Amino acid sequence: MKHAGKAMRAGFRMIYWSLVLVLGLMFAGVLARLLGEFVLGAAGVLAGLWLVFGAFCLWFFRDPKARPPADPKAIVAPAHGKVDLIDEVEESSFMGGRCRRISTFLSIFDVHVENAPVSGRVMLRRHTPGRFINAMRADSAEFNENLLLGIESSEREGERIGVRLIAGLIARRILPWVKEGEEVIRGERIALIRFGSRVDLYVPLDYEVAVSCGERVRGGETILARRP
Repeated sequence: MKHAGKAMRAGFRMIYWSLVLVLGLMFAGVLARLLGEFVLGAAGVLAGLWLVFGAFCLWFFRDPKARPPADPKAIVAPAHGKVDLIDEVEESSFMGGRCRRISTFLSIFDVHVENAPVSGRVMLRRHTPGRFINAMRADSAEFNENLLLGIESSEREGERIGVRLIAGLIARRILPWVKEGEEVIRGERIALIRFGSRVDLYVPLDYEVAVSCGERVRGGETILARRP
């Protein structure tokens, strides 16, 4: 599938620049002739912290291949995490009014690559700047920086499905991998959010919700809703 390996490359970039910072701090200590016992100990601590950070990055930016279900009525999860909110909202910019929202919270321990819930064409990619309050709050989409992706489905004529990627207290960067007009297929990688966040899925009101609050889901695989 497209975009395979992009998450890991993002992780390697963070590891590389953190190594540059650590080496720079060590080199500054040498130049200042402060490389005594204390500084040697501090350098060891820095090196140890970098190794831990590097291992965490390799784990955090993991990107398992999604295996979407064959069910033609299925709308799959756009994110890995825990469903903690199912409600009705007004989403006029793409959905055209009232719709069902299924919200998934991603902790720092979850996979942070997002997947297309359906096959179709990306008709909207709208970034909204905002704050970075804790994404555990269900209302964080109203205040936080977010990116709305609107997909016009090719699986059912006239169907519109929305995916909102929401930054959080720790997550400060949303990296979309798709553009307006681009075709996507169900389960395909579409974005990356760094370090904890929330993803909302918008579906029409008459669609059957296939999950419950508290249920853990896998992006590109778990069925969140079904068409009537």
